[in-house]
Amino acid sequence: MFAYYLQLGLRSLRKNPLLTLLMVLAIGCGVAASMTTYSVFRATSNNPIPQKSSQLYVPQIDNWGPDSSKDNKGEPPNAMTYTDAINLMRDKRAKRQTALYPTAISIVPADASMLPFRETSYGWYADAFGMFDVPFQYGQGWTAGEDESHASVAVIGKALNEKLFNGGNSVGKNINLNGRDYRIVGVADKWNPEPVFYDVTNTNGFDDPIQVFIPFTRAVELKTPTSGNNNCNHDPGKGWDEWIRSECVWLGFWAELPTKAEADAYRQYLNGYSAEQQRAGRFRWAPNTRLRNVVEWLDYQKVVPQEAKVSLMVSLGFLLICLVNTVGLLLAKFMRRSSEIGVRRALGATRKEIYIQFLIEAAAIGLAGGVVGLLLTGLGVMGVSLVFEPDIAKLATLDVSLVLLTVLVAILATVLAAFYPTWRAAQVQPAWQLKSN
Repeated sequence: MFAYYLQLGLRSLRKNPLLTLLMVLAIGCGVAASMTTYSVFRATSNNPIPQKSSQLYVPQIDNWGPDSSKDNKGEPPNAMTYTDAINLMRDKRAKRQTALYPTAISIVPADASMLPFRETSYGWYADAFGMFDVPFQYGQGWTAGEDESHASVAVIGKALNEKLFNGGNSVGKNINLNGRDYRIVGVADKWNPEPVFYDVTNTNGFDDPIQVFIPFTRAVELKTPTSGNNNCNHDPGKGWDEWIRSECVWLGFWAELPTKAEADAYRQYLNGYSAEQQRAGRFRWAPNTRLRNVVEWLDYQKVVPQEAKVSLMVSLGFLLICLVNTVGLLLAKFMRRSSEIGVRRALGATRKEIYIQFLIEAAAIGLAGGVVGLLLTGLGVMGVSLVFEPDIAKLATLDVSLVLLTVLVAILATVLAAFYPTWRAAQVQPAWQLKSN
């Protein structure tokens, strides 16, 4: 019977091509608008490391005091001082931990025909590779011992390895960074979590993949400046040494705490550390600390752009308007067939069979609308850069899941829109239709 009802539905669609076209276009445009904006919202609100997002935490310590935190609703600074980061690294209260910052590094190619250039680079500790599940194409990360010895070692990204070494195994070779040679110990495979959870403060959640990793200790020893934010609540003085001893906040910090008990213990440790700094005279206020996991941190930092949320709501409203128009068109289409319905009912068709017939017909319209919507969604994803920033727009992709979701939403939306017209059609009284005809 399904095949029979589908045949009847398709035959009915061909009888009123203009009306059918209007419904298909309404559904297609509404679905395309909503799916295009959803593709952006999905990418920006994605959990970048779902397997560990509940185990990785950002500690925050208020080193500026309540007067400076008034504008931030009592929240501590989003970054950390060098003093606090080194103290936390020294105390080793987490399973794994790292301080990190984006470094201003120039790459000097061995090929004299190539000019020096810059790539996204970071200084962090050896623990970071395991914490963040960084995959490797060749080799591995450096060791904790090399952190302590300030070793001149580096891990490079896959794209940089292809650019400098034609994609071969470059482990053991040297790379010139800021005029100094570093021994390559590993080549990271493609690793680009979106959003960029590990450094939201400097990237707003979106950036190019890291191509150079060097030990944090080596970067600080060489006084390598940060290419990220540097916020100070007073004059830090002159020179590198005075700056890193100041209360300027410029470092990110992450701790891996696999269990709730460990997270609770770390919170107590942060409060105890702040109380210790208060007793030492560095802080003149009560401890004010925070500890947020990946999801909480992204939410706190409002990584999902406001325009993505607004666009999604507007597009869903547009889809609703399209569905209301579809309801009207379906109602007009179905009620014009009252005589057909009356004859079928008089010949023994039940209301259930009328429901099934017309809902299958609506699903066929939804399928056609989904195909049109899919084509328009593809165009929308290509043109999303006209609305959003390039770093955000590049995240919107038309993958298999979005294709299936587009077609599914079109069919389900049309079937839902057809319920009222179908109900009205099923209420047709056979006797009235037979008498009037």
